[in-house]
Amino acid sequence: MLLFAGPMILGNLLQQCYNIVDMLIVGRALGAGALAAVGSAYSLMTFLTSVLIGMCMGSGSLFSYSIGKRDTARLQYEMTASFSFIGIVTIVMNIVVFVCMKPILNILQIPEDIYGMMQEYVWYIFWGIFFVFLYNYFSFLLRAAGDSVVSLVFLGISSGLNIVLDLALVYGIRMGIKGAAIATVISQIVSGIGICIYTWMKMPELRFSLRPERIKGSQSVMGEVVRYSAASSIQQSVMNFGILMVQGLVNSFGPAIMAAFAAAVKIDTIAYLPAQDFGNAYSTFIAQNY
Repeated sequence: MLLFAGPMILGNLLQQCYNIVDMLIVGRALGAGALAAVGSAYSLMTFLTSVLIGMCMGSGSLFSYSIGKRDTARLQYEMTASFSFIGIVTIVMNIVVFVCMKPILNILQIPEDIYGMMQEYVWYIFWGIFFVFLYNYFSFLLRAAGDSVVSLVFLGISSGLNIVLDLALVYGIRMGIKGAAIATVISQIVSGIGICIYTWMKMPELRFSLRPERIKGSQSVMGEVVRYSAASSIQQSVMNFGILMVQGLVNSFGPAIMAAFAAAVKIDTIAYLPAQDFGNAYSTFIAQNY
């Protein structure tokens, strides 16, 4: 279990480290206002992605069960049903965020002096939500099959690329806060599409189809997929929703307090991630053994 959970813990710690470097570059290059905008956007982004990650984790438990049972037919239906369901949720969530961006920023009480930066950063950063879904979907699929290393490799590539692009776009080309957002989205695209291609090429047993007849056949397991995904999503996102609500209160005190809170949230995240990741690994073991 430690060998299986280790890469998951390292991957999330690595992701936090490159997010910290991201904020460090923005703070040094663009000032406390930009750091406050990125930090506040991070809380919003973390909440939304935790909803998707929770759904993927819930589906991953079903995948683990079917793989442990060696029920390949059921696994195929589960993969088709979960990819369709979570994919649709991701697209709807993306549309809602873009349409309701101003009301969301108003609820978060973003100060006027950084409102423009926050809006610009959020506008670009949310183009990467679908690729966050892709990465996490195939990551949990591979973990259900017993491979937790490949997702770490792609996350490492994404992290390194994000830092290089941050330096190039923020310091080099001077694109400002938009450059930081674009760097993150490009990194998410690389990791999402990369792990998708790897799974398709190297793991033929994990290929699934979105043909109409397969989608129709997957309706028999759709209820179970939705139930597991929803329960896991609530579990995964409820704490991040609490942080987001606190973020709205903190934002009313101005950019300096926002920047301090953003740094503190990073430290807190690093502290609780190892236990959370070990729990996720444990759920995979339970599902396969059950």
